[in-house]
Amino acid sequence: MMFFLQGRETKNKIRSLLKFILLLGLLIIAFSAIFHFLMQYEGRQFSWLTGLYWTLTVMSTLGFGDITFGSDLGKIFSIIVMLSGILLLLIMLPFTFITFFYAPWLEAQSKLRAPRELPEDFSDHVIFTSFDPITISLVERLRPYHRPYVILTPDIQFALELIDQGYNVVVGDLDDPEAYRRLRVANAAMVVVNNDDMKNTNITFTIRELTTETRIITNADLDESIDILHLAGSNHVYQFMKLLGQALARRALGISSRANIIGHFDRLLIAEAAAMRTPLVGKTLQDSGIRQATGINVVGLWEKGRFEAPRPQSLINPTTVLVLAGSEEQLAKYDLLMEGVGELAGPILILGGGRVGRAAADALEERGIDFRIIENNPDIIEGDARYIQGSAADLHILIRAGINKTPSVFITTHTDDLNIYLTIYCRRLRPDVQIISRATLDRNISILHTAGANLVMSAASLAANTIFNLLIDNKVLMISEGLNIFRVKTHPSLAGKTLRESKIREETGCTLIAIQTDEKVRLNPDPDHPLAAMDELILIGTGEAEKLFLTRYPEKL
Repeated sequence: MMFFLQGRETKNKIRSLLKFILLLGLLIIAFSAIFHFLMQYEGRQFSWLTGLYWTLTVMSTLGFGDITFGSDLGKIFSIIVMLSGILLLLIMLPFTFITFFYAPWLEAQSKLRAPRELPEDFSDHVIFTSFDPITISLVERLRPYHRPYVILTPDIQFALELIDQGYNVVVGDLDDPEAYRRLRVANAAMVVVNNDDMKNTNITFTIRELTTETRIITNADLDESIDILHLAGSNHVYQFMKLLGQALARRALGISSRANIIGHFDRLLIAEAAAMRTPLVGKTLQDSGIRQATGINVVGLWEKGRFEAPRPQSLINPTTVLVLAGSEEQLAKYDLLMEGVGELAGPILILGGGRVGRAAADALEERGIDFRIIENNPDIIEGDARYIQGSAADLHILIRAGINKTPSVFITTHTDDLNIYLTIYCRRLRPDVQIISRATLDRNISILHTAGANLVMSAASLAANTIFNLLIDNKVLMISEGLNIFRVKTHPSLAGKTLRESKIREETGCTLIAIQTDEKVRLNPDPDHPLAAMDELILIGTGEAEKLFLTRYPEKL
């Protein structure tokens, strides 16, 4: 009630309601007095209480009929009282009560549902200053590890909607130091700031006035903003769109059949290698002799956008992409084995010259790989011969850019509908080409795979994994959208069991690819090797499989 009565607007509404009730009360008293005098005019005598009783029964249209007028003047007065009651009691009073009291009361109750601060002992949490695809993806990654988080928003109604969806939200202004005090920012593990560059600078500077210890992670849209955000107090500044373009470039297969390194866990390197135009096509993993010749371990296979766990009888097709894990020396042996095999001349084709497309082009250029960018906006081209102006849906433009010779096509526009269209189109033109597409919304990832994309990546998932690894000390490597390699300490329930006894793959869908003990990494461990309590397990699996593993074997961050 105190919170309800604090607002100036609420006080004004209550005054209006009281004025209406006062007016209604005066009118009832006046009608009661007139009733008394009219009854005396007809020669009948009633008490003042009876007059009040008659007025209320007529105004409320109950009309018991026990007291009535006999004269025309009295009947006219009864009609006036009844019509006044219909208007004031049955129409205006409920409307006024709902508008000036009940609705504000419900609104005040709803506002009280949106917290304005965290408990004093709240600590080691992650604070988000925006609700966007990155926040959604990162929250999903935090939940299996039971890491607390909170989203700060100034909009109460939006906060209530998020609360109804199951998110932890606190209401407060983004540039208010008091809001961050109520969020216990000094005790937080991290603050993720992903607004526009100027707002990011203001938020970062505000937080730094309160604490110098809490890590602040920010996203920068402009190159010029990176230094400014660092000066404001950010510990890590990323350009996630540029990172997405670089990640796409690392997936460029088809230049040759050599292993393409896409990540590492300390000395354990993760690579991809296309089977297309190699002697491996048509063989099973058991007959391929890869492990015998190189010592490298095949930890998975991509087959038309679908990830498959490796089995001895898994068939290697022309469209198969091998996921490899091994040391630098082992990957060098694989490259030597495939030297000169399956090479295909032709530049990489990039559809879309925005931030993601240009970042991918820069990364390819650093590796000495030729490329062509198709872009419809002439302002982006700036006279570079590798840019081709026109629509990527135009067959003549695609042929001019080299669609018939390119080993890989990157589809990088920011519109998923267009990306799906271009994926289907390019797959029809080149059934054997590698297609890597960008996804803006997670719900379109499976559609892009179905349309023909070999790999799909999104800035939201890439950013979430980057931030998540800062929080948990590089425990996750995202191979592509929905597929991760992650490492965890041996759960107490697994300690002492052999890999065969643990049934990790059967129960969770994750595959154990290595065991790290101190400085030694044991690749492809023997099924009868016992798991020690101090071992660190390195596993590969889909996002759902990883979530299932962490649910069954929870690890506290």
